[in-house]
Amino acid sequence: MDLIAQERDRLLRSTTRVVGIVCTTISVVAVLCSFAVPVGLLLGALACIAAMIAGFVVFGTSGSVWWTAVILAGGLGALAILLIGADEATRPVIASAVMPLAAGGVSAPLMAQRGHPVGLGLTIAAGATTAVGMTLATGSVLSVPALGALLGWVLITVVAVWISRSIPRVARRIYSIGTAHRAERQASETEAQRRQGARLLHDTVLATLTLLAHSGVGVSEQAMREQAAEDARLLRHLRLGATPQPQQSGEYSLTRQEESPLGQTLESVKQRFGRMGLEVSWHGTGQVLLPTNVLDAFLLALGECLENVRRHAGVGEAHVTIVHDNETVRAMVTDSGVGFEITDVSAERLGFKESVVNRLREVGGDAKLFSAPGSGTTVVLEAPR
Repeated sequence: MDLIAQERDRLLRSTTRVVGIVCTTISVVAVLCSFAVPVGLLLGALACIAAMIAGFVVFGTSGSVWWTAVILAGGLGALAILLIGADEATRPVIASAVMPLAAGGVSAPLMAQRGHPVGLGLTIAAGATTAVGMTLATGSVLSVPALGALLGWVLITVVAVWISRSIPRVARRIYSIGTAHRAERQASETEAQRRQGARLLHDTVLATLTLLAHSGVGVSEQAMREQAAEDARLLRHLRLGATPQPQQSGEYSLTRQEESPLGQTLESVKQRFGRMGLEVSWHGTGQVLLPTNVLDAFLLALGECLENVRRHAGVGEAHVTIVHDNETVRAMVTDSGVGFEITDVSAERLGFKESVVNRLREVGGDAKLFSAPGSGTTVVLEAPR
């Protein structure tokens, strides 16, 4: 039996237990409040009802046809004692009091008899017996107790059919939603991997190739060799199927640390750009602890900003001011270079957007760019602590 069928049967058994116990309890209260049943008959009926309630409790867990028989026997026994033992004057009152028992208590097992022909047959036979008994007790099939009992059986049948058909349909819809969610998640993961790969190439290999295309102007031969060696090592890891994780700007490592101090990694960024002819002056915070993924994004975005200064600003110095509070680390990268008109940048140029802005936003940060022709450029980076 598959999971959907198991959940359906469990729900039907639980509903049977709740409906049966509630309806039976209502009838017990009504009979006690009527004061129309002799003590001897009342005790016998209560014994049958106690067995019936015990059957409901166990049936809600096991669903055995034997407990169905116990429930039906207890319910019919209680009805017989109360209706047959009562005199003609009090019988209509008692019939009204036991109507919930006849309409809901005895009929409740009908909801959980799917796939149990013996239990279904016993329940239908009990229903016919109940209808006949209520009709004889009231003297008319159109009496309120008889019609109430019949209506209860009809409602129980409708509920049983509705639940049996609805659960598989709902389960199929849930499965389709889950399938769509998995497809969307896979597409999102694929897109994220594509964007990560694009950033990786933009920040490393493409930057080196651009430097080579310009004959390495302003960069020493040794710095070019070191940068090319780092890119070659990265490509070799990718070719072997590894997924490199960025550790610091310009370098990718296959090992990660849970937490790293910012001060130790800033120096490596400074040394890297110093080799390529850009002097970086640090101001502000010296030591800040950041989670590894935030540190990676922060330093890679910072490195991309410095790379833009080196390539486009036309100056040999950049200033980086780092401050922090209890929630955020901020870095302000400033140069006094040529600057540019932000609105003139083509939307197709995704270097700053992908490698800086989106990279920080993925870890809960952000970046802002300020520039004007002849006035230099300032980039403010923010990352959560």
